[in-house]
Amino acid sequence: MCEAGKKTVEEEYTHSELGKVYKKKRLFFRGLEGMTYSLREEMTRLRKVPRVIKGKDIQLRKGPQYYNADLLTPKDKSTQVLYAHYVVLAPGGHSDKHGHMNEAMFYILDGKGHEVHDGIRYDWKAGDVVIVENSCVHQHFNDDPDRPARALVIKSKPLYLFMNLVMQEVVEEQPKDPVPGHENFVPSYMPE
Repeated sequence: MCEAGKKTVEEEYTHSELGKVYKKKRLFFRGLEGMTYSLREEMTRLRKVPRVIKGKDIQLRKGPQYYNADLLTPKDKSTQVLYAHYVVLAPGGHSDKHGHMNEAMFYILDGKGHEVHDGIRYDWKAGDVVIVENSCVHQHFNDDPDRPARALVIKSKPLYLFMNLVMQEVVEEQPKDPVPGHENFVPSYMPE
């Protein structure tokens, strides 16, 4: 602990209800500052940010049933209000159950499955667009027992958080075990 009794960045944080231990801070939106009113320094910096993100540099994380890769976030310093990520649901897998103030759009690239939003089921398949409405507790499910499902997700989460619309919570953690029969599943970017 630091002098004031607060945890430092290097220390961990335990979620009081779920008991989950987080070992690093998340950046939801970044500060914007400059020496002049015009913010020329920021404009110069933005013009130097890469405009193409190479697929080889994008890493899928989490699992073993729901995988996620950040594509565009404020922590990368290329955007301030957009957040985009790519998700893969293992065959028969599902995500955690969670809620957030911001809306989200899932473009289903591959597979078939369903969502549960505030207790209501919504079925989807490749080519569909799924809208997660504001302040909704939801969960994502892959209904195919043999093939993965993939989606591109776009959110305005950083803008919502900047406006102090901060309701965001995990209600039920994602599974820690793989789907039986898919213990060796390896997520990929390309539809099969």
